[in-house]
Amino acid sequence: MIEPGGYIKDILGKSGGVSASAHGWVKTRRDSKGVSFLQLNDGSSFADLQIVIEAGSIEEELLKHVTTGACVRVDGDLVDSPGGGQTVELKAKEIYLFGEADPTTYPLQKKGHTMEFLRDIAHLRTRSNTFGSVFRVRNALARAIHNFFQRNGFLYVHTPIITASDAEGAGAMFGVTTLDLQNVPRVKEGDKKGHTDYSEDFFGKPAFLTVSGQLEAEIFALSFSNVYTFGPTFRAENSNTPRHLAEFWMIEPEMAFCDLAGNMALAEKFLKSVIAEVMDTCAPDLEFFNKRIDDTVLSTLDHVVNSDFVHITYTEAVQILEKSGQTWEFPVGWGIDLQSEHERYLTEQTFKKPVIVTDYPKEIKAFYMRSNEDGKTVRAMDVLAPRIGEIIGGSQREERHDVLVEKIVGQGLQLDAYWWYLELRKYGSAPHAGFGLGFERLMLYLTGMKNIRDVIPFPRTPGSAEF
Repeated sequence: MIEPGGYIKDILGKSGGVSASAHGWVKTRRDSKGVSFLQLNDGSSFADLQIVIEAGSIEEELLKHVTTGACVRVDGDLVDSPGGGQTVELKAKEIYLFGEADPTTYPLQKKGHTMEFLRDIAHLRTRSNTFGSVFRVRNALARAIHNFFQRNGFLYVHTPIITASDAEGAGAMFGVTTLDLQNVPRVKEGDKKGHTDYSEDFFGKPAFLTVSGQLEAEIFALSFSNVYTFGPTFRAENSNTPRHLAEFWMIEPEMAFCDLAGNMALAEKFLKSVIAEVMDTCAPDLEFFNKRIDDTVLSTLDHVVNSDFVHITYTEAVQILEKSGQTWEFPVGWGIDLQSEHERYLTEQTFKKPVIVTDYPKEIKAFYMRSNEDGKTVRAMDVLAPRIGEIIGGSQREERHDVLVEKIVGQGLQLDAYWWYLELRKYGSAPHAGFGLGFERLMLYLTGMKNIRDVIPFPRTPGSAEF
């Protein structure tokens, strides 16, 4: 029986003079006269464990197969390291070879691979320094998110991945069907076949992969007060930018008895809390990103944690941008949505800190956002952060039944698809609010990575579903 051994992160915290066993994959091997050195890593820490193999201590025939990429267990004695970079090293007595890696074909033999190359070997890129750090940070961020909401009394809700309604009203959704696409049943209209007959489909109606768990989270908020979702969402947009994925993860809290001001306060508290926790638990990984990826990572994160966010309205934001004297790639004007260049100007040039923009024109926001008394704007909010722009989007929800009906119809949506959502406004409605945060967008912010495909284990993009 093979039992889990000690993690390398734990071994590195010990002092010399004790025996230890380490499992992992060989990152590098170098040979000197009378001694060989292995850098071994099991993914538990950014730092490797140096293995020292003295001539004659390990059978030569076995040692030939202990090359970069091989998976091994090393038993030996921990000794204080005479060199820099580590406090202890493991002097090998025995090596067990679990899996070889052919040195002539193993793709990670050399350093300096491009991100594009590494995306093509997603099954192996996790062994590189960069992606080891990415996914340790991803794990720590997920834990920090759950910790924040659980500490604050939120109920974790698993909302459906398959849905019959469109939370965004955007229409860019993946269809889910069991129909034979080579012989799609059609409803007969006179002597001709008309639209698809969904009565023969699995759900008896059109169904899609969800773009958001928000609407279902509202059901739970109106029973449990404070809830949150954290799960996969999908967009069928044919976009190949470094900021878009077809499958990504969303965090969506929903709070009853909460207005726009309470929503903004929670968003600020949430961001500061999770960033601070990751900075505390993943310091070596973040230092790596600061050194190798973006030298503003640590200063930017520290600034967010220790700054009071600025609050301005959309109207004020447009006025600032119009008076800036800047030449914009995208036009600025009241009624036009803010673009990344505008958001970054506000956060990096004007205020030099995170900014929450509120009260957007109703025409550019979703149907479920509560209308303001001016009849022109809604109680929406976007949290903008330096270096990335929008990082959170949210709103106070429209709790008035008649107003919500008008908005759904006004945006050309089908009332029958939202019958249950409307009934929430008929039976015990309450003021409520919430926001959405793209998990991978926050990962970009924490790591300084430039492409969103490099902060998710297996990116789904147009034409790409390989792994």
